[in-house]
Order: sequence, then structure tokens, then C-alpha cells
Amino acid sequence: MPQVSQHADVPSDRINVGQGSFHVTDHPAKLLTTVLGSCVACCLFDPVCRVGGMNHFLLPEPRGGARCEGGEAERYGLFAMELLVNEMLKAGASRRRLRAHLYGGANMLSGMQPIGTANAAFARHFLEQDGISLIHWDLGGRLARRIDFKAAVGQARCRTVEAPPTIERQPPPIVAHGDLELF
Repeated sequence: MPQVSQHADVPSDRINVGQGSFHVTDHPAKLLTTVLGSCVACCLFDPVCRVGGMNHFLLPEPRGGARCEGGEAERYGLFAMELLVNEMLKAGASRRRLRAHLYGGANMLSGMQPIGTANAAFARHFLEQDGISLIHWDLGGRLARRIDFKAAVGQARCRTVEAPPTIERQPPPIVAHGDLELF
């Protein structure tokens, strides 16, 4: 279920697509947005019926074909991609007209499993198997991304997000008090 921001300083036409969620719309003023690290977002668009959507998933598939119950399935690409495609079709889109953008899949921490690479490979493979044209992608690397998608018109903007610089703090100087000397 999409989460809609209720903050006064955020336009009501901006919909945040959080981890494990998706949103589909045909409203031209709606802007779907998300921030990704190793996660992947797929943005789909049908240029004829002018409907689009975005999902955001954390992992490609459960390990070893394990079954998922309830909300746990929402974390996985297989579930997220099926939901997004099905909702697009319900909204009038045609599978043969769908156009896709893929974003995310960064491997932000060295020495960790390349989850981002696995997410990106899964998403590409899914689109290929489903016969959906991948027209744009920005995948991999080490930086997070912020995605804004005008779903009904199929326009996306991807910006990298760098972590703020680390400030090294020096311990406070030791100030001697009194006449006691330790040696």
C-alpha cells in the first residue's frame, strides 16, 4: 500500500513509494518518489493509455524458494514486480506497450554481499522474461539515488545522493584541575 506524505511543506501530488510498496496512477500531476540504495525501483509507463507506476523492492527472491507469508512477501522483487504489472493492466495498460525504467541496485558497503547487483540482475531478467521494454536504467555503483517519476507522462529524474561528509571529532583537551599529579 503506498504511503502518502501528509506534511504541510510537501505537495499533496507527491507520493512516496517506500520499501516494499508500489503505486499506480493516471493523474498527470502525481509525482511518485523514492530513495534507493541497494534496493531497486521499477517505473512502468503505457504511453497510449497514459498510466504509470513505481515499485520499490529490497531483495530479488526468498532464498532457496522459501515461502513468504503476509507482508514479508512485499520485500521481494518477484512479488513487487507482479503487483506493479498487474495493477498497470487493471488500470488499462497493455503489456506489449509497457515501457520500463530501472533505478538503484547500488553496492554501498564494500565487503558486504552485492545485494544491489542481485536486485538489478533480477529486475532486468524479469522485464526480459515478461517482454517489457527496458528503455532507461541507472543501476549499480556505490551511491544512493533519489527518483522522481511523473508516472502518467512517463518522465523520470534520477539524482545521486551522496552521504554527508564524516566529521572527525577530536576528544576534548584534558584540563588539569587541582594539585594532584599522577605518574
